[in-house]
Amino acid sequence: MVTAGVDPAVTAAPNSATIAAISTPMGRGGIGLIRLSGPAALTISGGLLQHVPDWQPRHAHRVIVVGEDGAKLDDGLATWFQAPHSYTGEDVVELSLHGSPVVLRAVLERATSLGARLAEPGEFTLRAFIHGHLDLPQAEAVRDLIDATTLYQARVAAQQVSGSVSRRLAPLKAELIELISLLEAGIDFADNDIDVAPDAELLRRLSLIEPQLVRLIDSFAYGKLVHDGLTLAILGRPNVGKSSLFNRLVGQDRAIVTDIPGTTRDVVSETASIAGIPVKFVDTAGVRESVDVVETLGIERSWQALADADLTLVVLDLSQPLEPGDHQLIERAQQAGRMLIVANKADLAPRAQILSEAIPVSALTGEGVEALREAILATLNPDGIPSQEDGFITSMRHERLLRDSWDFLDRARLTIEDRIPHEMLLLDLYSALRPIDAITGATTADDILNNIFGKFCIGK
Repeated sequence: MVTAGVDPAVTAAPNSATIAAISTPMGRGGIGLIRLSGPAALTISGGLLQHVPDWQPRHAHRVIVVGEDGAKLDDGLATWFQAPHSYTGEDVVELSLHGSPVVLRAVLERATSLGARLAEPGEFTLRAFIHGHLDLPQAEAVRDLIDATTLYQARVAAQQVSGSVSRRLAPLKAELIELISLLEAGIDFADNDIDVAPDAELLRRLSLIEPQLVRLIDSFAYGKLVHDGLTLAILGRPNVGKSSLFNRLVGQDRAIVTDIPGTTRDVVSETASIAGIPVKFVDTAGVRESVDVVETLGIERSWQALADADLTLVVLDLSQPLEPGDHQLIERAQQAGRMLIVANKADLAPRAQILSEAIPVSALTGEGVEALREAILATLNPDGIPSQEDGFITSMRHERLLRDSWDFLDRARLTIEDRIPHEMLLLDLYSALRPIDAITGATTADDILNNIFGKFCIGK
């Protein structure tokens, strides 16, 4: 019944080739980094240098890089990270040179002529995973850290690189393995007088696992916002202050603002952040009946922005009586999905009977804008912001796998309640474990057997 569940494609032995790549962004800069990793990293690096230094691990050595003809290409620093104490777990040499694309390409070509292979995308991190320096969530978080557009995104990714997701899953997985071990022991070692726990005990153990899994699944609602950001459309009739509010929210004069109705004829967008979440704000053309061809096209794009948005702000003019068009906009936005009503021009004498749920703001003075930002965040994540210390998932792959695990745990509960043989229950529990393994790494047969012998003292 015990299965390793190891994916041979993932756990295959790492390629013995030494790989090389330019590890700084393309373009000119003060510093350019070339990284080599593999068994021949030191040998190949020595072939690039005029004089091979007396290599000392984690010490920077001043070096001169030469071409095939021995002519100097550049000078810089070379650092050796000795296996297994490196990012990849292999010998790694990093050459810090001047950030000239011509020089870096020439050095990289020279490295390949000496036996290195050009690294595939993500291959350095893949080798770190294969050598056990990173688990899968940590490896995925490296990419998220590089792609972060806000400081908060970077902090979340950095915590995940340090293993926050795996730490959150560890106790849940341990309890599931212990439950499996309990059943395996009762079935496979029945001659040792080990009794399988009664159904009430099995249900109790399941009840310890399920809430942890549900909380982690639910955390994705906020984690998805952090990872992907959101699109927010600003709609309203002409001259209600949409563009002024847009500029206030993005923190710059991005959209043209005049007193002339219909100034905005096209969609204008800009990305800013709310509480560290990247938000794409979309300013749209004022919605009204029009015979102007250009304005009509702009209004059609306003409706498209409404359909594409994760959240819509319907802007009303607090200083003017409401018109039928305002109510029609609200109804259409409600049909499209999540929306907030914003009563702009709160700095002027009110003349409109605004709905109670409307948020009063003044795009001119900034009054109420911070409250609007908080309302936007609360609308998108009504359960509140989970703490970074508790950890939350930001990967859709993780969320789908955890939902799969939950489905099998729910099936296991029904199996117990229906008093189906424990052999069938084990199938459900192993099926619940496999999606978690796909996140944290596979559970081996030895993991189960060691748990059985360690917990039940069989064979003493």
